[in-house]
Amino acid sequence: MTTTTTARSTTDGAARPRLMSRAFALVLVAAVGSSTSFYLLFSALPRYADATGAGGVGAGLTTGAMMLATVAAELAVPRLTARFGYRKVFGAGLALLGIPALALAASGGMAMILTACLVRGAGFAVAVVLGGALVASTVPAERRGEGLGVYGIACGVPAMLALPAGLWLGDLVGYEAVFVLAGVSALAGLAAVRDLPGRRPEPEEPLGLVAAARRRELLVPSLFFAATTVATGITATFLPLAGGAVSAWALLAHNLAATCTRWWAGRNGDRYGASRQLVPGLVISASGIALLMLVSSPAAVLAGMVLFGVGFGLTGNASMAVMLDRVPSSSYGTVSALWNVAYDVGIGVGATGFGFAAVHTGYPAAFGLTAALMLLPLLVGTGGARRRARAESDQLCTA
Repeated sequence: MTTTTTARSTTDGAARPRLMSRAFALVLVAAVGSSTSFYLLFSALPRYADATGAGGVGAGLTTGAMMLATVAAELAVPRLTARFGYRKVFGAGLALLGIPALALAASGGMAMILTACLVRGAGFAVAVVLGGALVASTVPAERRGEGLGVYGIACGVPAMLALPAGLWLGDLVGYEAVFVLAGVSALAGLAAVRDLPGRRPEPEEPLGLVAAARRRELLVPSLFFAATTVATGITATFLPLAGGAVSAWALLAHNLAATCTRWWAGRNGDRYGASRQLVPGLVISASGIALLMLVSSPAAVLAGMVLFGVGFGLTGNASMAVMLDRVPSSSYGTVSALWNVAYDVGIGVGATGFGFAAVHTGYPAAFGLTAALMLLPLLVGTGGARRRARAESDQLCTA
């Protein structure tokens, strides 16, 4: 792996700069609002579409439309931010999340549902891309990994609570109330966005997304992360089908393990280097998925998903921290977009590919194949490490 370019404090006794600032706190407030809004409707809208008569096809279209819009918008966010600044673009993203949710409370036809999903997908893309970029801009570089971990908690805890809450509230008080709550949650974040950084001149031109993806030092960590997100798409989609009653608890255990590990990974990475966590994170993730080959055993499923959650938290936080360290501040938005595209594309590719494989091999063998394929980025990463070691040895010999 390429070494980071930003110096980190590795001495525990050295004075560390303060992590929390007003700007960072505002980013966290906006993140809680956007995450709550998005996940309240993530499962509730497909069920609502089915209840209105659209059936399973309509339910699937709601998620498909939203994720399609999310990925498409993620590609555009860095350029929009370079032109208009964080404040205006983030504010627009929260509005795109909130206003369609309120509109659903007034009109609930399938055309309106799909329109709301498309618009909200674009709004969520803005929130997640700029959230990561703003963390990098508002916390000290020496504590960036920990800041990303805290940000992960601010996004992850609302997601864990809002996902089942949307379904529960829809049954208890009706979906209109859920739509209003989702809209208000997003729009409340506008109060925080008002004081976020605006457009500011940068000493360097920001990288384009394609140019960033071509740079090995950014591509390799994104591939490590994408390998774990492939498994995320698989477990979220197929574990409830293969794992029986324990699957709900296993998915919850995965989310809890990933959220807690992100904070620890960030704090540890700030002291000792985030790049050191990529290989262990990927290996732990693959080990957890390999345990799912014993999918008929509830204990193996729970243990595997906890392991996978730990590895996912390590790899997710470390990959973002490493990538941010390797670019100037003008390209923070580009790095965040690349990371989020890897997340969304990995989920989609994993779920689709696993479905085809499982038809021919069965679930246990398909989980084993997934675990093996997850380790492929090690061939790229360790190859780069060997080349750098040889180069350093040559330099010492000629010195």
